[in-house]
Amino acid sequence: MLIKICGMTRQEDLHAAARFGVDMCGFIFHPRSPRYIQPEKAAALESGEMKRVGVFVDETVDDILSIMRKARLDYAQLHGDYSKEQASLVGVGRVIRVLWPERLNGLAEIENAMHSHAESCRVYLLDAGRSGGGSGKPLDCKELAHLHSEHPWILSGGLDAKRVRDALGICSPDGVDVNSGIEDEPGVKNREKMMGVVRAVRDKSK
Repeated sequence: MLIKICGMTRQEDLHAAARFGVDMCGFIFHPRSPRYIQPEKAAALESGEMKRVGVFVDETVDDILSIMRKARLDYAQLHGDYSKEQASLVGVGRVIRVLWPERLNGLAEIENAMHSHAESCRVYLLDAGRSGGGSGKPLDCKELAHLHSEHPWILSGGLDAKRVRDALGICSPDGVDVNSGIEDEPGVKNREKMMGVVRAVRDKSK
């Protein structure tokens, strides 16, 4: 199961994540986020074998492509109301499409929304709240227990070690995305909390 740690701003946190075997690291390029990082600074941060993900909310496709080049990104995680055409211009194989189950009415609508974006993304990320991201609250996983997805999907929303364990006891995502739940303050990760999430995922995968 994939582990993604988002909101990275410091080299020491990236080193720790790489040592713990984290699969993906996320950098937020939305200027209004307290974890915003400039593309040039992200480019200077080394990430080892982890895949590099950029989080975008209102940026244009041209800006996304430029930032992806500058920051050496593998994936663009698209928040906001990006069209399928815009996602395709970014590159289908490089798009993580964010969806908000709380906007939708039940499992059938969630699956329909996923299906509608299937040809313009590689991975889905299901987040709590109704838009944007960074709500810091957990997603109700009960509706996701029987989710059928055409692509791998990642669970997000206020996750820490306990919430990861609880969620994985209910549903079966292909990965988890953590951010505020393992921080001491925005952009400053807590290594013990980070390791707790890694253990929770690895225990479930045994």
